[in-house]
Amino acid sequence: MTDTLEFTEQLLTFVTLICLVGIAVSVLLLLYRIIIGPTNPDRATALDALGINLMAIAALMAIRLVTSYLNDVILLIGILGFISTLAIAKYVEKGDLIDRDFD
Repeated sequence: MTDTLEFTEQLLTFVTLICLVGIAVSVLLLLYRIIIGPTNPDRATALDALGINLMAIAALMAIRLVTSYLNDVILLIGILGFISTLAIAKYVEKGDLIDRDFD
């Protein structure tokens, strides 16, 4: 029984490490798209995807560290990512974040 548990722990460590490397490569490519992106909608999409990748990194680190304290961090990143996506979409559509009607 202990051999199975040790194998499972080693497999989990290996898989989370591979996932972290894959997400790190994805983050680098997204940073390139954010900086060099040809249009603002491309940058907005890359920022949204970067937020999702940050949530995945926090989740994988919670698995590796065997803790549930990072769940709040994951929720916070998700909420901030949603709000920032709405703000960027409004800016791309209208060109202004705050509507000022002085009628």
